[in-house]
Amino acid sequence: MGTRHHPTLGLFGFGAFGALAAGVLADHFDIKVFDPAYGQAALPDGRVLPMASLEEVAAAEVVVLAVPVARMRHLCGEIAPLLLPGTVVVDVGSVKLAAVEAMVESLPEHVQIVGTHPLFGPQSAAGGIQGRKLVICPVRGTAWRQVGAFLRGLGLEVIVETPEAHDREAAMVQGLTHLIAKVLVGMGPLPKRMTTASFDLLAEAVGMVQDDPPTVLHAIEAANPFAAEVRAAFFQGAEELRARFETEEGRYQKEPPAVQGPRGVQV
Repeated sequence: MGTRHHPTLGLFGFGAFGALAAGVLADHFDIKVFDPAYGQAALPDGRVLPMASLEEVAAAEVVVLAVPVARMRHLCGEIAPLLLPGTVVVDVGSVKLAAVEAMVESLPEHVQIVGTHPLFGPQSAAGGIQGRKLVICPVRGTAWRQVGAFLRGLGLEVIVETPEAHDREAAMVQGLTHLIAKVLVGMGPLPKRMTTASFDLLAEAVGMVQDDPPTVLHAIEAANPFAAEVRAAFFQGAEELRARFETEEGRYQKEPPAVQGPRGVQV
């Protein structure tokens, strides 16, 4: 019996998410990795994926760009002349407008392009990816349908959306999460003893994103064109609450509120 053929997949980037993606996809593709920052591409189960040259990785049937959004255009320029006709190029960036623009403007017309954003990471997917959400943005060609079907088969909930609609929602969903986490982490260790259920959930959310690399925060807060608007609204609301509470605090200190006695008599 012959060896079963797996499609070839070239993975650019073996950082935290690139390694997670490689572990999920290794049973379905023959993967080669390009990332000069790593000496080897070792998976948690002990398997080691082959590291290869830029040319070899770009020659795969499917090419995954798991690099920071800020590096996307440069990488696309490097691999553009190396991609074969019909190649499916997929990115996994947190911001879609900037990533899609870089791919469309830099990659040749003979490749298909699919924008994706997995709405999870190594921390939130520590127990597996089943039931996690992933956004697909169709860009060029029809391969996004096959990509979506494959990802659904892995147990993911696939959401098809435009890059603009994605970035508008992500500006609040991710932007606020990382913003609040950054502020809370800066305030010092979070309490762990006398906590409420709601605070435990907040602390869990902070824990999921506090170790994300700075490139992720940059993409979410700087590369997303709608993030500034969300930040401004959040800070304005926070400032209005601060002013209100400071006013009420001053009034309370001057005139402590009356307490009702057992027969309704103020004491």
